[in-house]
Amino acid sequence: MALRGKLWHFFLDEANGFAMYARFYSVKVDLKKLRPMILKRIENRAKEYPISSMIPVAQDVLKARSLLIQGVSTLMNVFPVMACKFCPEVYIGEQGHLIQTCYGYKRRSKNQVHEWISGSLNDVLVPVETFHLQKMFQDVIKHHQRFDFDRVPAVIELCLQAGADLDEENLSSSSWKSESTFSVVHGTKSLSPDELKFIATGTLRAWEVLRSGIRRLLLVYPAKVCKYCSEVHVGPSGHKARLCGVFKYESWRGAHFWKKADVDDLVPPKIVWRQRPQDPPVLVNEGRDFYGHAPAVVDLCTKAGAIAPARYHSMMKVQGLPGPTVVKS
Repeated sequence: MALRGKLWHFFLDEANGFAMYARFYSVKVDLKKLRPMILKRIENRAKEYPISSMIPVAQDVLKARSLLIQGVSTLMNVFPVMACKFCPEVYIGEQGHLIQTCYGYKRRSKNQVHEWISGSLNDVLVPVETFHLQKMFQDVIKHHQRFDFDRVPAVIELCLQAGADLDEENLSSSSWKSESTFSVVHGTKSLSPDELKFIATGTLRAWEVLRSGIRRLLLVYPAKVCKYCSEVHVGPSGHKARLCGVFKYESWRGAHFWKKADVDDLVPPKIVWRQRPQDPPVLVNEGRDFYGHAPAVVDLCTKAGAIAPARYHSMMKVQGLPGPTVVKS
């Protein structure tokens, strides 16, 4: 690395009457000479992964994910889940609320009443998929290579890079989806309240273990999320597949703008309105300032008798005032 030149600038402060000097350097860097050193450093860094102490954490995350899917599927057979037909809004209850928060299909309207239909597992556990990499430190995926790589759940890809082992059943592409075969549970209609409470408590515990384990893994294994869309990439650098629909007509043609991913990017909490015991049977728009919120999994488990962790109480407004009841004339 050599200095190409030196440039002196002279500034005169007329108010104070003194001179200031500033020196600027122009540096020429030969990237071709640095490339072998960079590649060798990346290769040496790859030898440190997977970290042996994080393998049990990844195994616990996979186990918690399986228990979570099975528990939510079981509870949904007893407690109905409603989803809006035109927006991602979800509500846990026999009938949807009347809060005017629907923005319509492709955001063509706002502050409308939701049109409710029966929800599915993907409405509670939002699927987040990413490209499956053969190894953690591999070449960046180009746009023309986007069909050469499988799309798998981001949680599973993170655990795979962390050294977790998957059996052949979980390695098949069909079982990587959240609507997996092991989530089917029979005989839920005949479960007693105590049995439902036991299942809900275990499901809520699996939810907490899943999120805390992913948070620990993200401290060691890098993951990226697009700044303008929900695309997630598990790896040291994002891919170059032009899939960002926000800017597909701009000059950069749908290229993603990557930033560091958080646990909410891999496992979205799916916040929903929560009906408390002091609230009316149907939540109305006039009481939206009184009602509380909760992640869909937490609301579903508490309706089955589980006790929510204390950190959700402020969001749920457990001790809040009841909302107004609108009487139709």
